[in-house]
Amino acid sequence: MIVAQAVGRALAACGVGTAFGVVGSGNFHVTNALVAGGVRFVAARHEGGAATMADAYARMSGRVGVVSVHQGPGLTNALTGLTEAAKSRTPLIVLAGEATEVRSNFHIDQAALATAVGAVAMRVGSPEEAVSRAAEAYRVAVEERRTVLLNLPLDVQAAPFEGSIDVSVAAAGSSATPPAGPSVGPSVAEPAEVGELARLLGAAERPVFIAGRGARHARRELEELAGRAGALLATSAVAKGLFRGSPWDLDVSGGFATPLAAELIRGADLVVAWGCALNMWTTRHGTLVSPGAKVVKVDLDPAAFTAHVPADLGVAGDVARVAEALAARVAPRPGYRSPEVAARVRAEGRWRDVPYEDESGGGRIDPRTLSIGLDDLLPRERIVAIDSGNFMGYPSMFVDVPDEGGFCFTQAFQSIGLGLATAIGAAIARPDRLPVAALGDGGAFMGIAELETVVRLGLPMVIVVYDDEAYGAEVHHFGPHGHPLGTVTFPPADLAAIARGHGCAAVTVGGPGDLAGVAEWVDGPRDRPLLVHAKVTAEHGSWWLEEAFKGH
Repeated sequence: MIVAQAVGRALAACGVGTAFGVVGSGNFHVTNALVAGGVRFVAARHEGGAATMADAYARMSGRVGVVSVHQGPGLTNALTGLTEAAKSRTPLIVLAGEATEVRSNFHIDQAALATAVGAVAMRVGSPEEAVSRAAEAYRVAVEERRTVLLNLPLDVQAAPFEGSIDVSVAAAGSSATPPAGPSVGPSVAEPAEVGELARLLGAAERPVFIAGRGARHARRELEELAGRAGALLATSAVAKGLFRGSPWDLDVSGGFATPLAAELIRGADLVVAWGCALNMWTTRHGTLVSPGAKVVKVDLDPAAFTAHVPADLGVAGDVARVAEALAARVAPRPGYRSPEVAARVRAEGRWRDVPYEDESGGGRIDPRTLSIGLDDLLPRERIVAIDSGNFMGYPSMFVDVPDEGGFCFTQAFQSIGLGLATAIGAAIARPDRLPVAALGDGGAFMGIAELETVVRLGLPMVIVVYDDEAYGAEVHHFGPHGHPLGTVTFPPADLAAIARGHGCAAVTVGGPGDLAGVAEWVDGPRDRPLLVHAKVTAEHGSWWLEEAFKGH
């Protein structure tokens, strides 16, 4: 056995179940060792796609993601996806061959690249530490919720390995210093902090809970506490669906919020953020938090307490445990939960309930009409993945999801082009649900190589392209000021024909009647993925775009 094989076998022994990547000479042996250890390997067509697939898989499966890449260009190709994962604190391990000879064409400072984008850089420096380093990379990824680059120098990879693949002994005996990273607080909060939050909840007349990524495991505990405190429930975009089915669910807070949700959140006298940093997107640059409201943040990472909207009280601890401890201390009270508010949430609580003038016509479909039509046609058990762009609010808010496991939102870095790969990773994590990829035309063309991956894997995916023949965000941001738009607009392209060339079924939608083609696919065998080429109206920007550009 050589070192590369030992590393792959060690990670398989740690519990890795699925890996993604593009194989070259520098990661050939470690990838085959993963497979020999029982790990499923999913070959992507581009390393950027592989990294995002692994990111989405980790988010939706609850297991560590692994991506395997070639040295040098394999890593640089993956860098945008790795940046998204690092910013999102996704538990992810990147296995990369490393050329340490400075005269090699492949030589770059890979550790510096990882550090620059917020990942943790580690290296297997000798055969003796191969297994311990692999085990430590796994531990850091899982326990510290970090994206870890494990560099595998080519000469070390090829060296003989004579040790044991006993990862429990290796992890316990590792002399590796844990990498520096954001501090993670205790799972159980201090009693004084819990007591103070209980006092604030007891005094609040209009409390609102906003749950984020760190609360996706705590629906039961948060709903029970909210019921006692009389709190309304909302989420950040990444936790969309967490409270689906509750009569007090306001859906997403922030730029995507309905007019009713924005009104009620602004009316709160206490905002409690659960595993949510309350960034500018979740609070509309702070405007959703009333100047007179108290703000509390419950988070494992104390750094969140002073980020974005500073907290009047920070409670360090696991969301579920803190909520459970509070439920025993908070006496039941109506709070914000009046019959009038309940009636308004029923009548106005979703974007599809907000009246609008349908602008479909001339061979183009209003993106609201398109999204509502898809929501009605597609099976409820779905998992929706969203790319970035002017279009993104429409599928995010008009296409519903059954729960927090139905929405995958890789938007911490806000790169376009990640949506299709996101949907692939999510689909592999949740094969029990229909995967739906929502893309703009710009992002679709950036990630189009992975159409072949969707077909090859036999995924019954619906890929919806909102095509305005432009980078729409730039058109609507700069166009009103009279700037030339030739650099951000494009001639028509037949995306349906391109999809058919890859082996997909496809339908072009230029009006509501064309959605019948989607219905036919849903009612059929679904033996091929479906691409919906939607020619959408483009007269004005999406409702959230103006808010979004305030952050630029």
